[in-house]
Parts: sequence; structure tokens; C-alpha cells
Amino acid sequence: MKPQKKPIHINAKIGEIAPLVILPGDPLRAKYIAENFLDDAKEVTSIRNMLGYTGTYNGVKVSVMASGMGIPSAGIYVFELIHYYGVKKIIRIGTCGALSKDLNLLDIVLSKGAYSTTDYGIQFCGCEDRFIEASKTLNKTIIDKANELNINVSLGDTHTTSVFGPYGDAKGIYNRIPEGINLVAEEMEGYAVLLTSRELGCESSVLISVTDSPYIDEVVSNEDRQNALNDMIRLALESIIK
Repeated sequence: MKPQKKPIHINAKIGEIAPLVILPGDPLRAKYIAENFLDDAKEVTSIRNMLGYTGTYNGVKVSVMASGMGIPSAGIYVFELIHYYGVKKIIRIGTCGALSKDLNLLDIVLSKGAYSTTDYGIQFCGCEDRFIEASKTLNKTIIDKANELNINVSLGDTHTTSVFGPYGDAKGIYNRIPEGINLVAEEMEGYAVLLTSRELGCESSVLISVTDSPYIDEVVSNEDRQNALNDMIRLALESIIK
């Protein structure tokens, strides 16, 4: 089936979305980024309250677009951003659960690649790959910029799950993971972002902050969580305009 002539889920006009996109899941986080980090930010889309904004960061035109939760939703927005609006770089930002004892709450994780058992790839483009690598070039830029900004980042493989971690039983999945894949964190959108971007010729990376861990019996304060998210947002913006 061929795509529609016009996007269905984004109502921005052609030219209103920048080639560089920061992609949080939460529409209100998109709004927060636009209001607190971008200059001259303008709301350019709001269908289904999935908010998108365009402004400038350090003089460079940047858009921030919400993707919603889960693989299908993320796949929709990434496809439309690239196919209809010509987006060239996407950095997904969000939160994750730790799968490694080495990660602490609020640590920032940069995904080397996302593993998933989803059939999204098969249905989207006939791709049966379970592991999709992030853009090595964009990841290197993020790592270099993190060192420059003195922001600690952990690099590792991540799992994109179709069931929110605490609500499912992932033991069966993790017992079937191929050798050579060392999962350090899980989230719900990265695989769709990386695969869709790869197939459509867009660079993409996944940058996520640890908000829960089965190894840590602790609740982070709202203030600490926001400060960690601000560091991640700043790192994403500094990297995508590089």
C-alpha cells in the first residue's frame, strides 16, 4: 500500500518542520522543551494533541515533535516526519528502566542499538532484523558533546518492549536474546525510531534517562528528575545542531 499524498497525523505545512528533530514521547515534554530551550518557538501541529513545535537553538532551526507511547505510535510520527517533511536527523529522548545493576537512577543512556521481538519491521518493510543499530555518526557526536559538556553518558544496547516493563513478564524474552547483545535498559519506542529512520535514509539516535530500576529501592524527587531531563535535553539539542 502506497502512503497517502499528505500526512494524516501531522498538520504542519511543508517548511514548518526543521530537518533536525528532537523526539520526546510526551506531548507536554515537547511543549516544555519548546518553551524553555528554543527561541521563537511556534506550535506547528496539534492533531490528537500530539504537539509539535519549531524554533531555533543557538541560531539553528530545530523542531521538537511528540511521538506518543509505543512502537506503532513512534513509527507513525517518524515515518511522516521523514517521508513528508524531509527530516534528516532525529534524536529520540525519553525515560527508561534499568536492566543493568551498573546503572543508577537518572543516569543517561545512549543506545548503541535497539533489540525487539516486535513484528513492526516485517509489517513495515519486510525486515526481520531484531536488532537495529543507531547512527554511528550521530552517536559519536553525542558522545563527543557529552564529554564537552561534562555530562555522563552510558553506552549500551537497549530493549524496545511492547509491554510496559512492570506490567509484563520479560523473562522469556531475555532468555532468548542472541549472544553479543548486552541489554542495559528498556523503553518502548527506540526500535521503531531506528528502523524507520534507517529505511528512509535519516540518521537517528536514542537518548534515555533511567527513572526506575529493579535493583534500587528508591524514588527520585521531581526536582532531581527534571534536572536530569534538562541535561539530556540540552545534550540532545547541542548534538543535533552539530
